[in-house]
Amino acid sequence: MREEDIVGLVGSASVVPLLLGLFIIISVFLAVRIVPQSQKFVVERFGRLQSVLGPGINFIVPFLDRVRHRVSILERQLPTASQDAITKDNVLVQVETSVFYRILEPEKTVYRIRDVDAAIATTVAGIVRAGIGEMDLDEVQSNRQQLIERIKMQVADAVDDWGIEVTRAEILDVNLDAATREAMLQQLNAERARRAQVTEAEGQRRAVELAADAELYAAQKEAEARRITADAEAYATEVVAKAIKANGIEAAQYQVALKQVEALTAVGAGEGKQTVILPANALDAFGDAFKLLKGVPK
Repeated sequence: MREEDIVGLVGSASVVPLLLGLFIIISVFLAVRIVPQSQKFVVERFGRLQSVLGPGINFIVPFLDRVRHRVSILERQLPTASQDAITKDNVLVQVETSVFYRILEPEKTVYRIRDVDAAIATTVAGIVRAGIGEMDLDEVQSNRQQLIERIKMQVADAVDDWGIEVTRAEILDVNLDAATREAMLQQLNAERARRAQVTEAEGQRRAVELAADAELYAAQKEAEARRITADAEAYATEVVAKAIKANGIEAAQYQVALKQVEALTAVGAGEGKQTVILPANALDAFGDAFKLLKGVPK
């Protein structure tokens, strides 16, 4: 055997293990798939669904299996959508909505629907129009949370076949046309004016009631004072009567003289400068009073 043939055989023998090792490395590289936590991989074999790979290290058959779709399982938000709707009382409103969802079963999402965002947006628009069409404008404004729950429930039922979970549905705003807004503003101003008038009338009525209560209270107190004064006068009269009964005419004369003294004292105690004219028997009244006072038994 020639030397050239021997060298060729040795070279061929050394290339085969090298190629075999390279083939093994490539096979391992193709067989191992590391899936991120936020994704799922859809694997196909000869064009058909083979498996869905979850987060972590996964193994597939090299050269036969192929990762066809890498699907994010993070929660997504649809772009804010605006659609017109007519309420039950024939008012045109413009509703802005936003929907949040996430993919739970990627194999359904990639094989049953082409554009999932557009499909969800169309579904939401139809449900919003149908829901608002069954409600009056006041109900749309006051029962917004009820409408949101209804949208979320119906959208969830509609997208269940697509392997999607609707996490939240929000109605961001309900806008009215200019004519309706102006009419509502006039109604609101009229309602405010009515409430102001009612409040003012109630205040006046309350003021009248309080004034009447004050007058009644004053009358009651005045009557009570008169009653006390009458009782005091009656008691004084009773004491005088008992004194007269017990002491005779002297007690009566004493009371008359005492009243004369009190009257003269009141006249003299007046403010300013005045001239007091005393009757001729004024001094006699003082004398009689002192005489009778000395005669009163102690």
